[in-house]
Amino acid sequence: MSFAAQGIDTGDTAWLLAATALVLLMTPGLALFYGGMVRTKSVLNMLMMSFVSIALVTVVWLAAGYSLAFGDDTFGGLIGDLKHAGMSGLGPDSVHGTVPTLLFATFQLTFAIITAALISGAIADRAKFGAWLVFVPVWALLVYVPVAHWVWGPGGWVLDKLGALDFAGGLPVEITSGASGLALALVLGPRLGFKKDAMRPHNLPMVVLGAGLLWFGWFGFNAGSALGANGLAAAAFLNTLAAGCTGLLGWLFVEQKRDGHPTTLGAASGAVAGLVAITPSCGSVSLLGALVVGLAAGVVCSYAVGWKFRLNYDDSLDVVGVHLVGGVIGTLLIGVFAVKEMTGGTEGLLYGGGLAQLGKQLVAVVAVGAYAFLVTYGIGKLIDKVLGFRADEEHEHTGLDLTVHAETAYDHGVLGHGAPVGASSVPSAQKVKSQA
Repeated sequence: MSFAAQGIDTGDTAWLLAATALVLLMTPGLALFYGGMVRTKSVLNMLMMSFVSIALVTVVWLAAGYSLAFGDDTFGGLIGDLKHAGMSGLGPDSVHGTVPTLLFATFQLTFAIITAALISGAIADRAKFGAWLVFVPVWALLVYVPVAHWVWGPGGWVLDKLGALDFAGGLPVEITSGASGLALALVLGPRLGFKKDAMRPHNLPMVVLGAGLLWFGWFGFNAGSALGANGLAAAAFLNTLAAGCTGLLGWLFVEQKRDGHPTTLGAASGAVAGLVAITPSCGSVSLLGALVVGLAAGVVCSYAVGWKFRLNYDDSLDVVGVHLVGGVIGTLLIGVFAVKEMTGGTEGLLYGGGLAQLGKQLVAVVAVGAYAFLVTYGIGKLIDKVLGFRADEEHEHTGLDLTVHAETAYDHGVLGHGAPVGASSVPSAQKVKSQA
């Protein structure tokens, strides 16, 4: 049977193929973004936590995750069936809308991958790698998959019953990863030296490169969610660009006013905050709305990243301050700025829609955030009791790169510690400890 006879649109398929590759690239981009933000002694461990998530989530998604998330609803809008477990019944002739179902499943897989990887930033520098290998597949099945079904799956309660809107993942990706990151940060406790030692990013060019790759991939993330090469994809694309820009400018404005110095890290973080917030709303708001959403996220998130010091939770790389807070902002503001030209009918408060849609968005935010936090906390506690989730104190002092992976990201002698020519490129644990 020819693809044309099945109703597959080649233009839509070509765009979604490109968008899928763009979203997959976001996880290596996140690895660089996070890797540059940690200290030299745990760079490789940070990179590995993202990269291994690609493999772990893919296996789980193909085995059961896709079917449970996007299969026919089986329990009141809470979870799908296992009809397509192991991708059963999904061959090249299977169609989802105007694209091959296998492509749609792969596109959705890339969302699940980066959501799991995002959580790692909250527990940077102090998690056992073996425990992370157990956590990721369990978390993907028990947290991400159900929430994805609620929001996007056929019969999911958030969309079909509640009527809340989420175009590209504010609930399943941003709020879920942020709430889960907070839960794990509480399970593991703060890093050694938290609020006492300087824990500055070791490589800001790497951070900016990672942020650039994330921004690039985000066009596939958001515009790809239109599932077609069409006007909605174009509008989501422009909204994504606009919100990233105002998020960056908003964060820098706060830094200049508060600290007297606009920073490189602030520019990268502000852009990401704007992109996070526009993710749920890019298919619902006008360009003006996108500019406001990004600006609000840049300003609010620039303050939110400091809450951990007052509330005493160690969210190492600000997953809570950027992804949870930014996701909440973007999801709620749909209820304020939604326009019928984008949604097909639903309007926000400022466009005559009243408070109804804002209330629906709030219910969805609370429900998803609470579910992700509670289940993740339970998973983390169980793994910690059985395997131990927190790295040994000596390993944390020395650095996880050397103690876990038997590698170092840099030749420390070249960095100015006078290693003689011909000396081993892997310094002793004691030497790394003294330099960290």
